[in-house]
Amino acid sequence: MKDSIMVLSGGLDSTTMLYEYADRIALAISFDYGSNHNSKEIEFARMHCQRLAIEHITIPLQFIKQYFKSSLLSGANDIPEGEYDDQNMHSTVVPFRNGIMIAIAAGMAENNGLQNVMLANHAGDHAIYPDCRPTFVSAMDGAIKEGTYNGVRLLTPYTNLTKAQIVEHGMKLGIDYSLTWSCYKGGAAHCGKCGTCRERHEAFVIAGYDDPTIYEAE
Repeated sequence: MKDSIMVLSGGLDSTTMLYEYADRIALAISFDYGSNHNSKEIEFARMHCQRLAIEHITIPLQFIKQYFKSSLLSGANDIPEGEYDDQNMHSTVVPFRNGIMIAIAAGMAENNGLQNVMLANHAGDHAIYPDCRPTFVSAMDGAIKEGTYNGVRLLTPYTNLTKAQIVEHGMKLGIDYSLTWSCYKGGAAHCGKCGTCRERHEAFVIAGYDDPTIYEAE
């Protein structure tokens, strides 16, 4: 039953969820908030939705780039290289980004008579991004349930999965991960040096699969 809206970036995690739960997703929403890599991600998000015959829309949130501070918004040169950890990646935090997106998606769900909002946060994000943690998603689930007439719920089935476990899910589903985007720098190819590139590659190694990503650093 098509009962859900999904927040879809076009990255590895959300694309996996799109395919795994395609039978439930009536609408996928991407948000253009002015990040370095938005255009890369949204292109893939739109393509995968077309392949799965899922309606896709992009909602502009340009006020985020205008008023919020984050290296994710200020240019590729500001993106830190090195490990994907809380100390190194702190500058990439966009304040309450998921909260803003979930709130809009919840309104869209209520407006369209849908019961759930789906988000592909995962365990590897918990240390870095407060709006990916189990306590946050639990609180947001309660808030949108109480704040919508039809009691919309927030579904986050990947909350406690590692990125490697998500890769395992996707490989079994036959997803072509070369058609997803992770790099925060948003160049012509994945840089291979930033934290998100390193986390992406490590996930394939741990899962025991060849990484199909083309990296500039190679």
